[in-house]
Amino acid sequence: MQDKKFSYGMIGLGTMGCNLVLNMSDHGYSIAGYDKNTKQTDNLNEQAAGKNIKAFNEISAFVEALTVPRIIMLLVPAGSIVDAVVAELKTLISAEDIIVDCGNSHFIDTQKRIDQLAKEHIHFVGLGVSGGETGARFGPSIMPGGDVKAFEKLAPMLNAIAAKVNGQPCTAYMGSGAAGHYVKMVHNGIEYAIMQMIAETYHLLKIHGGLNNEELHNVFAEWNKGRLQSFLIEITAAIFLQKDEDNVGLLVDKIKDTAQQKGTGAWMSQDAMATGSPIPSIDAAVSARILSSMRTERADAAEIYDIEKEQNSAINKQDFITLLEDALYAAFVITYAQGLAMLQDSSDFYKYDTDITTVASIWRGGCIIRAAMLEDIMETYKTQPDIKNILNGKKISTAISTSQKSLRIVVQVAAKHGIPLPSLSATLNYFDSYRSKWLPANLIQAQRDFFGAHTYERIDKEGIFHTEWNAVIQ
Repeated sequence: MQDKKFSYGMIGLGTMGCNLVLNMSDHGYSIAGYDKNTKQTDNLNEQAAGKNIKAFNEISAFVEALTVPRIIMLLVPAGSIVDAVVAELKTLISAEDIIVDCGNSHFIDTQKRIDQLAKEHIHFVGLGVSGGETGARFGPSIMPGGDVKAFEKLAPMLNAIAAKVNGQPCTAYMGSGAAGHYVKMVHNGIEYAIMQMIAETYHLLKIHGGLNNEELHNVFAEWNKGRLQSFLIEITAAIFLQKDEDNVGLLVDKIKDTAQQKGTGAWMSQDAMATGSPIPSIDAAVSARILSSMRTERADAAEIYDIEKEQNSAINKQDFITLLEDALYAAFVITYAQGLAMLQDSSDFYKYDTDITTVASIWRGGCIIRAAMLEDIMETYKTQPDIKNILNGKKISTAISTSQKSLRIVVQVAAKHGIPLPSLSATLNYFDSYRSKWLPANLIQAQRDFFGAHTYERIDKEGIFHTEWNAVIQ
C-alpha cells in the first residue's frame, strides 16, 4: 500500500474519527488517516487489516497519499486546534481541495474559515455529525452545509455511511455558508432541553413518587415502547440498571450531581438573543447545568432555606407515572417547536435557505435526539409547508391541547413540594405565552416610553407615538 492513493483523508483518529473511518471503509471507500499520537495511528492500522485504510504520523506523507483534488476531513476539538490544523494544511494542499470540519465548531468560526479559504480557492465544509461513537461507526445523522459543488462531491459517501430510516439516508444538504454547523448547534440545544426535562421527571419520580431504580428503569423502558420512544428515553432506562464498578449498588446513585457542558447549548441561547428567537426551554436547561455546578453554594442554601413543603400524601404511583408521560410528551414537542422555529428564523436571517422538513427528516435516525414524534413533526411541515411553528399544526395541536393539561398539573405538583422544574416550567410558560391572544407587553411599552421616550404603537390607529407622561409619584 506504499504507493496507493486514497480517496479520503481523516485528521484526528480518536474514537469518533477512527469509527467514522471504519464506517467509510465498510462502504467501499479508501481512507488515509493522520494523527500526531502514535497510539491512535497504531490502533487504526491494527483495525485496518484487510481494509483500504492506512494511518500516518507524518502530515506531509498523509497529504501526499491522497488523490487530487483532495478531500480531507477533520475530527479534532473545536476552536484554535481547527485553525492550527487548517493553517498547517494550507502549506501542503492545492486550489480546489476540500476541507471538511466534522467537529462541533461554532458556526461563526466556520463562516470565517469558509470566507478566508475561498480567497485561496479552497473549499471548506462545516459538517455536523450526531450519534456518538456508535453512530459514527454504524450510521450517524449527518448535517453538511456550505459550497454546493463541494457537497455534491461528498454526497455519495455521506449517503452511504449515514443512518437509514425506511431506506432513506439521514443526511442532506442543510444550506449555504455555515448552515451545517448551525443545524447541529440547534440539534444540541434541543438535546440539552430534552435531557434536562428527563432529569426533572426523574427528580419527580424519585422524590415525590418514591420510585426505586428498578421501578425507574421499568417506567422509562415502558415509555420507550410508546409515543416517547427515543434514543434519550432508551438510554435513560438502561442507566438505572448499571451496577457500580465496585459492585456496590447502582452507578447512577454514585455520580455527583453536577452536569458539565461543552458550550453548544450556550451558543444557541446566545444566538437566539441575536436573532430574536424565543427558546426558554433550552435557555433554562443551560442555566440548570450552571446551577448544578454550584454544589457547595446549593448545600449552604439548603441549610438556610429549610422551606416547609406540603405533605406528600399517599399517591397512586401508576396514575402519577401516566400523568408524567403525558406531560413529557407535550414538553418534548413544544421544545422541538422552539428549536425548529428558531432554525427557520435564523435561516432567513443568515440566508442559509435551510429546508426545515429535511432537517426533521434526517433527525429521525442516527442522532441523539431521534424520536418517534419526529415523524409527526416532519409530516406537519410536509402538509403545511408555510407553517411558522408546529404548535399550529393540525395533528400536533390536537395532541398538545390534551397533553398540556398534564404538564400544567405536573408543574403545580412540583411547586407545592419544592421540586425545581426549570425546563418543564419554562416550556409551559412558552406555550402559555405563544397561545395568548393578549400579553401585558403594552405596559412595558408604556414604561419604556415614560422613562426613555422609546415610543409605542397603538391598536386603534396606525403610526408611532410618544406621550409626555404625567408624573404622579409623591
